[in-house]
Amino acid sequence: MNQTLLSPSPLNAPGTSNRGVLSAAANGLDGFIVQHGGDLDRVFGRSGIDPEQLLHPTLSLPLTNYCRVLEEAARQTDCDNFGLRYGQQFQPQALGLLGYIGLCSATLEDALVNFAQAFPFHQHSTLIQLVDQDDCYRFDYQVRHGAINERRQDAELTMGMAINLVRHVLGPDWAPRQVAFEHAIPQGWQEHREVFQADVRFNQRCNSVLIPKQDLVARAMPGSDPMLLMLVKDAIRQLGESSNEVSLLDQARQAIIAILHLGEPALDEVAQTLGMSEWALQRKLRDYGLSFTQLVDQIRRDLAMTHLKQQNLSVTQLASMLGYSETSAFSRAFKRWFGLSPKQWRSADDA
Repeated sequence: MNQTLLSPSPLNAPGTSNRGVLSAAANGLDGFIVQHGGDLDRVFGRSGIDPEQLLHPTLSLPLTNYCRVLEEAARQTDCDNFGLRYGQQFQPQALGLLGYIGLCSATLEDALVNFAQAFPFHQHSTLIQLVDQDDCYRFDYQVRHGAINERRQDAELTMGMAINLVRHVLGPDWAPRQVAFEHAIPQGWQEHREVFQADVRFNQRCNSVLIPKQDLVARAMPGSDPMLLMLVKDAIRQLGESSNEVSLLDQARQAIIAILHLGEPALDEVAQTLGMSEWALQRKLRDYGLSFTQLVDQIRRDLAMTHLKQQNLSVTQLASMLGYSETSAFSRAFKRWFGLSPKQWRSADDA
């Protein structure tokens, strides 16, 4: 099988790291949650999302919080296919700068290439690539963040966004050859086939969509604008460069998460992993209004909320996973964070 990578993701290139995901990716999310009967304050509160951030499409949301708010919205609205439906109505122009990179391109093929190449500026810790695969282009997407385990709703939303970019040109009835998801088959899987009008597979290696090349031949983008495209590319590149320092915070988070199960994280060990002195790391963290202890506490809080939803994981096991030597220490910290014990929180979440 002949495969050529058309759009390598510059995830490790300097100046291409956004500290999370641009809030344009949550455009209209508040209204969509309300439309489906969700309690907005409850969904955003449990996900650590400030609604004010959603009013500014070039501000960043932490990727952990972004994926969590979609999963929380699915639970609170009792809509298991929330991400699928949110993505179905998400038009390219609503995606802000990333959407306009596609819309201003010369051809549909160029739009897909430009979209994939710009994506790392829009969202970090993510695989995104366009692969030349025989008579199709394969658009791959996968969140690769150590703290994010629940990401089904985000995957289905993103596949919807990508397909809507193509349907912007080819019409609402256009269908890809195949859509693949890494998560297990959901109960309402028939709706996925109806939305994508294609063969949909689950438990796959990566989230992807297969687009026949013949559908792209000589397809000009109706809003092609070379000058605007250049300006939009420059704007999103500047956003990535201006947030380059913040990527150190993400690196520190990943270093802490990697050793958390071993016990209380040590400042000197994390600093050494990042190739800097303890003093330099502390100074950088102060620039973000954090101490090392506060960062560890924040990470534990986020992971506790995510993993506590897994009923097969006991509180004792979770305490050990988060580096606590005693379950009682974890319980005290949890009550400080949420005002409830872990068992009370789990019971309330199930209610």
